[in-house]
Amino acid sequence: MDLVRGSGLIPVKKRPKILHGSSSFCHYEVKFKGIVLFLVERKMGTSRRNFLMELAKKRGFQIERELRDCVTHIVAENNSGAEVVEWLQSRKLNNAVKCQIVDISWFTECMGAGCPIKIESRHQLTVQEDCPASFNMPVSSSCVRVSPYACQRRTPLQDINRIFTDAFDILAENYEFLENKGPRVAYQRASAVLKSLPFPILTMKDLEGLPHLGEEMKYIIEEILEDGKSSRVDQVIYSERYKSFKIFTSIFGVGLKTAEKWYRMGYRTLEDITSNKGLTFTSMQKHGLLYYEDITSSVTKTEADAVEHLIRTVICGFVSDAIVTVTGGFRRGKDVGHDVDILITCPQKRDENQILHKTINALKKRDLLLFCYLVESTFDDTKRPSRYIDSLDHFQKCFLILQLQKEESKNAYSHKPKGCDAKRSWKAIRVDLVVTPYEQYAFALLGWTGSQQFERDLRRYASHEKKMMLDNHAMYDKSKNIFLKAETEEDIFTHLGLEYLEPWERNA
Repeated sequence: MDLVRGSGLIPVKKRPKILHGSSSFCHYEVKFKGIVLFLVERKMGTSRRNFLMELAKKRGFQIERELRDCVTHIVAENNSGAEVVEWLQSRKLNNAVKCQIVDISWFTECMGAGCPIKIESRHQLTVQEDCPASFNMPVSSSCVRVSPYACQRRTPLQDINRIFTDAFDILAENYEFLENKGPRVAYQRASAVLKSLPFPILTMKDLEGLPHLGEEMKYIIEEILEDGKSSRVDQVIYSERYKSFKIFTSIFGVGLKTAEKWYRMGYRTLEDITSNKGLTFTSMQKHGLLYYEDITSSVTKTEADAVEHLIRTVICGFVSDAIVTVTGGFRRGKDVGHDVDILITCPQKRDENQILHKTINALKKRDLLLFCYLVESTFDDTKRPSRYIDSLDHFQKCFLILQLQKEESKNAYSHKPKGCDAKRSWKAIRVDLVVTPYEQYAFALLGWTGSQQFERDLRRYASHEKKMMLDNHAMYDKSKNIFLKAETEEDIFTHLGLEYLEPWERNA
């Protein structure tokens, strides 16, 4: 017996309609007025479309399930502009063509930025002629070669694959807590590859040819593409051990060994630690607990600039030609960080070991020093650079907690840090000061700028590809048995035969 559509045996699939009316009533907060999104279900699928719609709502975007007159942006996935227009016309939705028709990359970047971004040519849906991608992208995995080394990839701050890299970073962190180096490094490398991509991962086909993506990583990516999340990552996030280690290791002065000991003793929360009078703490840990709320809150770029200005003023008071540079994430262009890393050197020959001692004394006299731990230099200039990729350097350095006045941070506080005394006019800031001899400054600047994965791959590339040894102190050519000099970071890249990458392109 033939089954006839409309007879009740097979439901008729309803065509989308443009609904008249300038807007619909939203049961959620809309932050961006005048922008209304509609996601085309064709080739996207119902479950993925629902996930993306909920994500947009959480970010404050108005999104419509049906096409309405108020829609301003039509977002499609795996479709060309011609295909979307043809699909709209086939359903007699010609009026919708007046909207902006963009591919999913624009939507993804908006979600990452947390606000609408400018529509560029790469976001506009056009039929690709020189690349077999089914949506408008500047490049895809089938069009570009991705190096296995982060030092050969430009990695900007904007991570358009954050939904995947966040998952990999969580798994890597969990393996770090388990002190399982192999899987930790594997997930960090995979995350770094995705962070460098100039296109969003939308299908499993986009992973073709990418390095460091094993079957386990691909499974997690596929699960996120289908369900919007990874069950394995959720299992880690909600595990008691992971949550406890996140808390314990966020305390200044607490490493993995201490966190493991506390966990084995049955402690699980910060309150468990602070309320137990039987525990003994190092001086660093005591201060870490005393200023916990301040130290675990984000340091802003404005605060970092204020710290840099303070340290430079102090040091230049007794070393007029000193070079004082903020490194780490702030040098790579970040707006927030966990602490402030500052590298110090001076061109003229003098006793560099006295710089930190004098700086500490000056900060004490100003009543700005809350805590200080000084580590003297252990550098031996007769030794070659370390052959270990993750080896620590031997510079003289001190780990500080500084009292930063609010007026010095140029009104960086829009609200007081959680747990702070409302009457308190300052915030405790974590600061690391590192002093390097001038001839080692370029190597130290490169090493302390990061990111960690970038530096790891740079040293790996030097060793595996160029038969050289590189660390924060020096560079050694094993084939020629000579040390290579460098006055700038560019010199180091030149020695390695690499194209120079600016600090803001090293966010692996």
